[in-house]
Amino acid sequence: MESPVEKIKKGSHGLRGMLKDSLLDEHTGAIRDDDQTLIKFHGMYMQDDRDVRDKRAEKKLERLYSFMIRLRLPGGFLTSSQWKALHDIAGEHSTGIIKITSRQTVQLHGILKSHIKPTLQAFNKVKLDSIAACGDVNRNVTVTAHPKASPVHEEVFSFAGQISEALLPKTQAYYEIWLDEEKIAEHNEEDPLYENRYLPRKFKIAIAIPPYNDVDVFTNDIGLIAIIENGKLVGYNISAGGGMGTTHGNAATYPRLATVLGFVEKEKALSALYEIVTIQRDFGNREDRKLSRLKYTIDRMGITAFKEELESRISFSLSPARDYAFTQRADDFGWHSDAEGKWHYTLFVENGRVLDHEHGVLFKTACLEIAKTGKANFRFTCNQNLVVSDVAVSDKDFIDTVLRQHNIVQHTENASQVRKNSMACVAFNTCPLALAEGQRYLPSLISKLEILLAKHHIEKEGPIVRMTGCPNGCARPYIAEVGFVGTAYGRYNVMLGGDVRGERLNKLYKENLDETEILNVMDALFAQYAKQRKGPEESFGDFVVRASIV
Repeated sequence: MESPVEKIKKGSHGLRGMLKDSLLDEHTGAIRDDDQTLIKFHGMYMQDDRDVRDKRAEKKLERLYSFMIRLRLPGGFLTSSQWKALHDIAGEHSTGIIKITSRQTVQLHGILKSHIKPTLQAFNKVKLDSIAACGDVNRNVTVTAHPKASPVHEEVFSFAGQISEALLPKTQAYYEIWLDEEKIAEHNEEDPLYENRYLPRKFKIAIAIPPYNDVDVFTNDIGLIAIIENGKLVGYNISAGGGMGTTHGNAATYPRLATVLGFVEKEKALSALYEIVTIQRDFGNREDRKLSRLKYTIDRMGITAFKEELESRISFSLSPARDYAFTQRADDFGWHSDAEGKWHYTLFVENGRVLDHEHGVLFKTACLEIAKTGKANFRFTCNQNLVVSDVAVSDKDFIDTVLRQHNIVQHTENASQVRKNSMACVAFNTCPLALAEGQRYLPSLISKLEILLAKHHIEKEGPIVRMTGCPNGCARPYIAEVGFVGTAYGRYNVMLGGDVRGERLNKLYKENLDETEILNVMDALFAQYAKQRKGPEESFGDFVVRASIV
């Protein structure tokens, strides 16, 4: 039997539902129940402020509803004019904080229902949209962020845009509802990919350019690894079946790393991607959404049968995977040049929250000043950081001066290794799924971990630490060297043993710990690591596996 969401999608008239009527209802800040599902396909979630939920209930007031809007930005790129528009829109319609996500785009929180249309119309004026940024479709396509990664970076980045366009839903609902365009005849909306049922669940694609795995390529439904020979992009190793989400107490759910299927020439890559999506459309679980991601489809079919089904649909065989090597997935902070001689400065933005801090690190002011000059573009990373990008040699000193005047260079250079390697999901106060804190709590926990690392003289070897407020895995905690997964308010499971390259899942080490218990556990582990590691080259994640701690 199909899940209720499947019925909503099929009966939505191309994702339109009753959204127009919901928007006109001035008696509530919310939208209708079915429309809360459909609005995700338009790049939005309805949320409420959980910090005031109980107090409002006591006063018999409706929850304080608002909306989060996420942009579709394949490869995470904004021009200077688009950044300026983002800054202005955030200030006029949202909380003002620009939130960089773990999928290389940005989202704005706290948007009231009456502000949704003005927000999306303002984005449209600078050629930005939120189509398919959420929902049961292909979402934002991520790419190794830094142009210095390879001379073929621009070619790979462009391919991300092609993938994004090819896998967009064909319905014109977004344009009708939010941009007030006239409705097009229904027959023009035939969608050979999504049909009228879309996918069983969300779908994610990433492209990594070795030796960088900043996109955590194996955590995606489809992962592409760029293969470069003699300085030219020849194709991609293609993997399928990655996904982080799981559910506490449900043994049928689990995180999974994607399986490498083989190599495909670059001219055939889009066809292979497309048909993997159609397999998930046709074979994915539409009864139980907890078991509906591609990883479960592959495990149910078996990898051999899945690959045979793919090759029958693409009418060619995949070649054996080509050699590649990942060496890191952390961002390269500071100034770096690319093959074309352009310069790029990577800023450390803790948990992706772009704002002007009270202690004088003025991200928003600095970025706006740079954007107004038109002397740089902006790129987001999958580690929730920001690259001031594509700077001419003649403009580098000016950009550096602006960053220093607003204390951003100092902030980036002074941040510890463990802090730079950390990442958290939004969690409270807006995520309805959160069991525990995420981005509001992790910075203070990192401060306490910094003390422990210094105590054992290993502060320069800070591990990759990630935290989520629930087991859904938005900050990819199951592939961290140290993962904290919320179980209840103030309590977390401790996961250990991921590697620095993003090629190994971690394992559950301790369950349901509070902060005191976490610090005691980490103190003992850091002490053991400091004494027994094979040298600075052995990472914390590798050590805990070698020492059979997990």
